Amino acid sequence: MRCEVVAVGTELLLGQIVDTNSSWIGEQLALAGIDSHFQTKVGDNRDRIASSLRQALERSDAVVVCGGLGPTQDDITRDVIAEVMGVELLHDEAIEARIRAMFGSRGRAMSANNLRQAQVPAGATTIPQMPGTAPGLVCPMPPGHAHEGKVIYAVPGVPAEMREMVAGTVVPDLQRRAGVTSVIASRTLRTWGQSESGLAEMLHDEIERLDREPGATIAFLASGIEGIKVRLTAKAATAAEAEEVIAAEEAVVRSIIGDIVFGVDDETMEHAVVSLLAEQGLTLAVAESVTGGLIGSRITNVPGASKVFRGGVVAYASDVKFSVLGVPEGPVVTEECARAMADGVRKVLGADVGLGVTGVAGPDAQEDLPPGTVFFGLAIGDRVESRPVRMPGDRERIRAFSTIGLLNWLRRRLLDLE
Repeated sequence: MRCEVVAVGTELLLGQIVDTNSSWIGEQLALAGIDSHFQTKVGDNRDRIASSLRQALERSDAVVVCGGLGPTQDDITRDVIAEVMGVELLHDEAIEARIRAMFGSRGRAMSANNLRQAQVPAGATTIPQMPGTAPGLVCPMPPGHAHEGKVIYAVPGVPAEMREMVAGTVVPDLQRRAGVTSVIASRTLRTWGQSESGLAEMLHDEIERLDREPGATIAFLASGIEGIKVRLTAKAATAAEAEEVIAAEEAVVRSIIGDIVFGVDDETMEHAVVSLLAEQGLTLAVAESVTGGLIGSRITNVPGASKVFRGGVVAYASDVKFSVLGVPEGPVVTEECARAMADGVRKVLGADVGLGVTGVAGPDAQEDLPPGTVFFGLAIGDRVESRPVRMPGDRERIRAFSTIGLLNWLRRRLLDLE
């Protein structure tokens, strides 16, 4: 079974929206054991969408079309699918009722153009998952069609709606059509502090062993400020067997790359820090200058952070550092300032642990220091310390890398790794 993805939307071609949907769908297809060799982006043009779908049907058994199912004039995916199938659009009363009910539950009047979303190609069925007003579609090519037996799935471009439909209907239906009985399991180890090439070198012998022997596979994914991801994948007859293979390989990989692993799958650096603080019964306060509140924002994004996070002070101006945090007057992009910020915010907010960060985000130099010059401060117990770091990239990346870098330093301190 070969399946490809067609993403619809002129905004994707113009770069106004990054096409994360196609990459996510491709990942789900791989995990389901469905081959996927092509992904296409096409603008909101009837002829070009039709051409893309016909080409996809020529070389694949199934197509997932993402986007173009809304109520406006440029949402023409359902119309083009009907054209490609050679059938007419029929009005689905049940879908109309669901759309009207959604608007009614929100106390909003429904525009007449929303009824376009109740149009369904003859012979198609709607996907039962319908978190928004746009229904997804399962569209098998009709008898006598040149591609009889093949199928087009249409899902909305809204990521949350698309994911629910793909996971709930599209992938299971593809597996049923393909007769897939094996189970593929995957686990992602999230790392910080090592390059992709460095990780590949560390795991070189293990990867070569896996090439010779049955078991899991290892792949790398550079994820910017989220570090390098090491993905372990295994295929087996049952979910339990696949998980057993994954667990065994994870143990081997961890024994090789060590404590640079900070999380698994969706666990972020801030999840790791909040968890460690909670385990040790410690509270945290942060004093931010160059990061401008990013650290506090990431920490408060973690459920349960209120149990450990006292709060933060965004001391961007020098006089705020002096008057609020008790930083001695003088240069404020120094190790001494970072230490004083960490110790000061810990005292001001009554926390067990204090973090401080100051630096130059650029694009201009400051106090004769080049952009990317950053100083971390950490106060924990009777230990107040600092360290200088150099962060790469533009202003946004310097601030983001500083955020995760400081959190990783705290993580390692809490694990007593440094």
